[in-house]
Amino acid sequence: MIKIVLPVFLMFASYLQSQMDPNPYRLYLSNDGDELYIKDFQDWDKKNTFKKNGILFVGSSSIRKWNTSDYFNYKASVINRGFGGSHISDINYYFNTIILAYKPKVIVLYAGDNDIAGNKKPVQVLEDYLEFVGLVQKNIKQAKVIYIPIKPSPARWSLWGDMAETNKLIKKYIDKDDMQIYIDTATPMLNTWGKPKGDLFVSDSLHLSKKGYDLWSGILKPALDSLLHSERFKIFAW
Repeated sequence: MIKIVLPVFLMFASYLQSQMDPNPYRLYLSNDGDELYIKDFQDWDKKNTFKKNGILFVGSSSIRKWNTSDYFNYKASVINRGFGGSHISDINYYFNTIILAYKPKVIVLYAGDNDIAGNKKPVQVLEDYLEFVGLVQKNIKQAKVIYIPIKPSPARWSLWGDMAETNKLIKKYIDKDDMQIYIDTATPMLNTWGKPKGDLFVSDSLHLSKKGYDLWSGILKPALDSLLHSERFKIFAW
């Protein structure tokens, strides 16, 4: 009996481990000069102020490395709060510090890449995203959420099946809510053979090159332009 039950228990334990969130405190403070951490944002905010109702970019290193203020030159504040290695669960944990503090009118989210690489299943990434949207809707009721799907990268191509499934699940949810927008930056990153275009990435084959960010920005900007000129948002003095 023990020989039968033990493997089942080990399989279940392995499944639970794959679903666990990493400790969010790992992203609070570090001496790594090449990365940004939550305390860096807190220290920055003590010395600077931002107008409310701005555009907030939040997520993992694909957001951090994006020169958002150069690509999106609006009168509204453009705030970048990307921090490398983050999962959606980390963004949820630090929600008050990196999102609510700015009361943004538009939130652009890129996350989920590290989640799948960290052995989370598509359903859990969806659940984390639902929690994120719930936090936004509860605390910043009129904010629009723009979701940038998980990118197909050469470095994580073996995970693309789960990543694509995650994107599909999140898009299905987003399509039911007019306060959320799914911007398909993923499909244009694939070549005619259905593989990632190499020149969209830097040498690590994971992070975007300038050409990659040019692509993302060119796809996102029309959506932001449309939002900023819509009747719903004109009252916020963009």
